[in-house]
Amino acid sequence: MHADTSAPDPLIIAGRAYRSRLLTGTGKFKDLDETRRATEAAGAEIVTVAVRRTNIGQSPGEPSLLDVLPPDRYTLLPNTAGCYTVEDAVRTCRLARELLDGHRLVKLEVLGDARTLFPDVSQTLVAAEKLVSEGFEVMVYTSDDPIIAKRLEEIGCVAVMPLAAPIGSGLGIQNRYNLLEIVENARVPILVDAGVGTASDAAVAMELGCDGVLMNTAIAGAKDPVLMAQAMRKAVEAGREAFRAGRIPRKRYASASSPVDGLFF
Repeated sequence: MHADTSAPDPLIIAGRAYRSRLLTGTGKFKDLDETRRATEAAGAEIVTVAVRRTNIGQSPGEPSLLDVLPPDRYTLLPNTAGCYTVEDAVRTCRLARELLDGHRLVKLEVLGDARTLFPDVSQTLVAAEKLVSEGFEVMVYTSDDPIIAKRLEEIGCVAVMPLAAPIGSGLGIQNRYNLLEIVENARVPILVDAGVGTASDAAVAMELGCDGVLMNTAIAGAKDPVLMAQAMRKAVEAGREAFRAGRIPRKRYASASSPVDGLFF
């Protein structure tokens, strides 16, 4: 995809600029047409692809995600969903690079628990270091631990993606103070990944200063995925604008907006 470098306030990932700060997944939709319509409604320019679950060329003759989300229009972000070891994650990224003609941008996730899908951060660190050494541009799913987030940045990841809550939970942001600490100390984009349930969750993430939000279940699992995608797009945009505008300080009580001093009576 040729990103729009002239867009105001662009999201910069691995040296490329994007207008949209909402990244979306491509799984869990009822069919490829719904995937396409929801992606368009979200205004997403970067879309994640679970290489182990989605046909992007591995199965010639079968419907391919590339038919509805072509690489010349979208930046595909192959991910290592379902990987529990360094070896599986690295192998999956290498497969994606082969299938997508040398594509280097990947989303790394090494899971540690099948029930919660929490990341195995120790294995994630090892896998990230390996992939960066092989020339991959790594966007990495991790816990909301500020120390781990900084270490992943130092390894060379192009974006760090802490969870807001467990994947698919829809619980929203559970520890905004950790996210704020990560954001304030980062020199690479920080994107909330996992746990968003509705538009207000996405807006809060952006108001905290996150650079973007990635979601799949919150859209694909909604009663009307296309309408929810549209809502999420607006929420991310509004949250970003509110962050840039600078909110008023919180107070225990209000002060008069029109002071009485100087009135002519």
